[in-house]
Amino acid sequence: MGAVAAVVNKEGGDAAETVISMLMALKHRSTGTYGIASATRVNIEKSVELLKRQNINSPVVIGYAFSKTLPQDKPQPIELDGATLAFEGRLYPANPQLSDAEFAAEKLKQNHEKAAKTFMEKFEGDFAFAVAEPNKLIAGRDPLGVCPLYYGENETVLALASERKALWKIGIRETGSFPPGELAIADKQGFEFKPVRSLVKRDIKRISVEDATMKLQTLLQRSIRERVSGLKDIAVAFSGGLDSSLIAFLAKQTGVNVHLVFVSLADRPEIEYAKKAADALKLRVHVKLYDERDVERVLPKVLWLIEEADPVKASIGVPFYWSAENAAKMGLKVMLAGQGADELFGGYMRYLTACSRQGKERAREMIIKDILKMHEANFERDSKICGYHNVELRLPFAMYQMAELAMNLPLELKIESTCNTNRKLVLRRVAKSVGLPEFIAKKPKKAMQYATGVSKTLKKLAKRKGLSMREYVKNVFKNAFPNGDEKTW
Repeated sequence: MGAVAAVVNKEGGDAAETVISMLMALKHRSTGTYGIASATRVNIEKSVELLKRQNINSPVVIGYAFSKTLPQDKPQPIELDGATLAFEGRLYPANPQLSDAEFAAEKLKQNHEKAAKTFMEKFEGDFAFAVAEPNKLIAGRDPLGVCPLYYGENETVLALASERKALWKIGIRETGSFPPGELAIADKQGFEFKPVRSLVKRDIKRISVEDATMKLQTLLQRSIRERVSGLKDIAVAFSGGLDSSLIAFLAKQTGVNVHLVFVSLADRPEIEYAKKAADALKLRVHVKLYDERDVERVLPKVLWLIEEADPVKASIGVPFYWSAENAAKMGLKVMLAGQGADELFGGYMRYLTACSRQGKERAREMIIKDILKMHEANFERDSKICGYHNVELRLPFAMYQMAELAMNLPLELKIESTCNTNRKLVLRRVAKSVGLPEFIAKKPKKAMQYATGVSKTLKKLAKRKGLSMREYVKNVFKNAFPNGDEKTW
């Protein structure tokens, strides 16, 4: 695992120095090696500084900051026929003989643009990749956007990177999230995006609650099985609620050792509930409690990682940072989390409110919009946080087939149009079907930022400075990026 950087110099000049600058901005993502490559040459070194001695001299250059998560992971970029590849992410199910990057290289070795399209259509996973040909880049991203990838351009270059800060480093202020499920061809004229495998809203087909439950259960069990295959131990970001408990429960059934990680500010009622839920699941929970000073201390780092001055994302990012940090301290390389379940199965109260006030179609439109934006709302934030700790984030609910099913389920299988009801109805039926304890399956949702007390603490910290929470977060963000541009805030 690691981070990708790629550049096309519009003026035909050497792009190697630009890519090296980007890798410098991504050094926190690597504990191993760094590599740069043109279409015909690959150089891999133990430090970014050593790459500066290499003479690549190409207008199209890719780079990779490598961190070994699993034994089979190998340094990159990788040579193809007349091109090179930088591949970040995982494929499911895993190939037992090759690393995911090596497997991708075999599939993309020739006829690169056509092969890349076929690869994206055929293989499941969370990934982003860039192929360097002599005069163009070919890049792609998984269909749900679990693996972060950003793009942008200025007067002299166009570029791709796993984090925005690598683009900011080379003077690209306006950045975009690479569209999930699309293939991009980038040359000196600019980017051309081509949809390959994206979620599509379809007419709702009637399906019984029993059939929907059975299909969802089968997909979720498969998704978890594939995401823990080959591992002995995993962490689960645990709240004691429906999503994380169901993931932990089903992961345990695969035979992997499950370590529950629960974080919170002290004196929260959810602490004892999480312990009770863990006992019911017959799993050990690692509880780590924090205070106001911890929130204040870690906030600048979290904002630097998520690259946004968004108070909601910050209040979720702080406890997620603690979860990943604790998983890393326990020596765990992979963490599962329940992100995506609320969008897919109608978990947010705003859907119920829209349904009761504006009707089912409005609620369905909101859900579909949120599903299509899950990558920007949640996945990118949490993947970047985990990457900093060298912990690989895997999201069982972020499975293409599951998202397809959920996106086109009738609304009444997700929410009821009455007040104070539980949402995620079909997911709760799955929980009951597989034998999850009833008190967990029926637990009402409480968002992480409120359950952990982080949102309340951020408001308190802001109030002390005479600021709104948004103003406070923005000020901390400015200090985290002292050389930033106002357009990025």
